[in-house]
Amino acid sequence: MAQKKVSIRIDGQLISADEGQTILQAAEANGKHIPTLCAFKGLTPVGACRVCLVEVSGVDRLFPACTTPVQEGMSVTTNSSKLTHYRRISVELLLIERNHICAVCVSNGHCELQSMATKLGITTVGFAYNYPKFSVDMSHPRFVLDHNRCILCTRCVRVCAEHEGAHVWDMTSRGIHARIVSDLNQKWGQATSCTSCGKCVQACPTGALAEKGWAVEEMVKKTDAVTALVHRRGVQV
Repeated sequence: MAQKKVSIRIDGQLISADEGQTILQAAEANGKHIPTLCAFKGLTPVGACRVCLVEVSGVDRLFPACTTPVQEGMSVTTNSSKLTHYRRISVELLLIERNHICAVCVSNGHCELQSMATKLGITTVGFAYNYPKFSVDMSHPRFVLDHNRCILCTRCVRVCAEHEGAHVWDMTSRGIHARIVSDLNQKWGQATSCTSCGKCVQACPTGALAEKGWAVEEMVKKTDAVTALVHRRGVQV
């Protein structure tokens, strides 16, 4: 059965989208870029980062493009001074809740958070830093987990559960103390459910999850490889 189509406008351009698609999916399918940090092709959207906020004509509040379904006649604005303002706030809040010192990070120069901050013109933050000092889990023989770099996007949680099927990762606690944990708060190296596939590491947008052995600026994530694996399994990305 053919997929039902709906007509919407994105930044004034009339496009055809599949019923059930999100605004982000419809935009990407038509070559329009909406910035995001938590969305990842092939994974269930969660709306965690709030960077993909868009304006919908006739509605006062902003909507996360990754979780908002398209509707017939919808008119969406993806780029405006108002959206830039709120996206800057979202990224600044991410920066103050962890210790993101780029100069000593293995993902320096290859970090999605760093790139996003640069594109938004963020050189300093307007809020007080408010992060706890987290430990670094070096217990895994191949990988390392640095909670101080984590932005709680849950890409690792979702890729492990939805595509590796191991369900290693989950979230614990709340607020600035929230963090990802493996196997009911065991050390990563002691997580018996972990298959050491590395999908979580490659899907991570920052230096929170990394391979051991890389120095500053050397860790480049292979996100395309994870997307390709999802595609081969027949998942629409």
